Amino acid sequence: MAATLSPIEEKWSGAIASLLRPPQPLQVQEYFDQLLFDRNCSSIKVKQENDFGKGVYADGDFEEGELILKDPILVGMQHSSNKFDCLVCSFCFRFIGSIELQIGRKLYFQSIGVSANGGCDGETFSAVSKDCYDASLSHMEEDSHLRTHENLENCASSSSSKDNIPVPKEVVDSLMNGGLVLPYSTEFPLPSAVSCHGGCKEAFYCSKSCAEADWKLSHSLLCTGERSKSLSREALSKFIQHANGTNDIFLLAAKAICFTISRYRKLKEDYLKEQEKCPSANALDCSDLSLLLEAWKPISFGHKGRWWDCIALPDDVDPSDEASFRMEIRELANTSLQLLKAAIFDKECEPLFSLEIYGHIIGMFELNNLDLVVASPVEDYFLYIDYLPELKKKEAEIITRPILDALGDDYSVCCEGTAFFPLQSCMNHSCCPNAKAFKREKDIDGQATIIALRPIGKGEEVTISYIDEELTYEERQASLVDYGFECKCSKCIEEQP
Repeated sequence: MAATLSPIEEKWSGAIASLLRPPQPLQVQEYFDQLLFDRNCSSIKVKQENDFGKGVYADGDFEEGELILKDPILVGMQHSSNKFDCLVCSFCFRFIGSIELQIGRKLYFQSIGVSANGGCDGETFSAVSKDCYDASLSHMEEDSHLRTHENLENCASSSSSKDNIPVPKEVVDSLMNGGLVLPYSTEFPLPSAVSCHGGCKEAFYCSKSCAEADWKLSHSLLCTGERSKSLSREALSKFIQHANGTNDIFLLAAKAICFTISRYRKLKEDYLKEQEKCPSANALDCSDLSLLLEAWKPISFGHKGRWWDCIALPDDVDPSDEASFRMEIRELANTSLQLLKAAIFDKECEPLFSLEIYGHIIGMFELNNLDLVVASPVEDYFLYIDYLPELKKKEAEIITRPILDALGDDYSVCCEGTAFFPLQSCMNHSCCPNAKAFKREKDIDGQATIIALRPIGKGEEVTISYIDEELTYEERQASLVDYGFECKCSKCIEEQP
């Protein structure tokens, strides 16, 4: 798609080309060998293949249902609308707080007319999140626990399980601030919520270590709190609001850029410390791309394409309008980039703020991302109540039934988001895969969990399906066009007309 180059793209054309140049096969092998070693994962290998790029191969035998890989997130996020339903760690995506707090937040958002289905912009979400946060820290009166139980008993006696009667406000407050402890909720302990270092009231964590890691890797630049390291919190809020109103994949792209800037600054800091020890060494030249290329390295290994070129054409867009659609997507990305640039621009990392780089980062997510899913402990809690012995169940449901009725069908909503997983992204597609992403009961964070669908022998490639493999041959091939290849797996060869 022909377009006028921006000043940054004209100035840094060589640097941009270097950043987007695919790594050499030896570099790929060395990087993934080290990654597997660091993660103590000796049962698989990543190999560079000429025809299909990278691939993951078994370095041992796997039985059906056996865990092949748990892959930590490189860059990930919870969908903005999902934050109304699930309070999770902003770094590892574990559920946090307590069963009571999780339920109380849901009921609170319902009571003020905000829902995941209705959506809201970033400014509104920030405001209601702060209100919810403040409410959860408020203190209860001494007799409120007794009043809460009486209110719930009244609700239980005046409604059936099919009714959807809101619980009283004091019950919601009690759930959020610890005044009401639900029966058997201690069977489902969750880590306490840790606030963001920057004071943004939007990011929370399961531990200080997660808070510190997220702050160092990217959140310090994307925090809207008073201690934010962004250039302008006002500009940052505008960027977030635009992303929430258009496509929250921009938030993920911003994380990738902040991740790279943070790595660059740390590399530079370490370099300068070495310079102090060896004054005779050459001084750091900020025009030297070596530090930026090293900072970019984890992103460089992801398969990329310009977002506006690789995004699937929506069903409601006529093929004759494809060119204008892709130009609109390009302009949308450019608008987002300019808002981000106003918020976090770093002169020494200027090539990262070119539309070419931004488009390729988003394209990498479009081509490689896996859904981030973490099951809700709230669903497990209510199932636990349902399976209690009859007498204990009846006693517990005096308290829990009105709450469950008030929550409605959305009581079991899981944490939902999207993420880039460096090892999982190397797995190639097959319409008859031998592995799949599958969360087991004990998988309570955002890591990708890959399970064997059948026995896999040493040396065999580990494949997953990018699409619904139950589709017809024609439908599968059409779905894979956006990934840029024609599938020639055994199933497609057998079904090919």
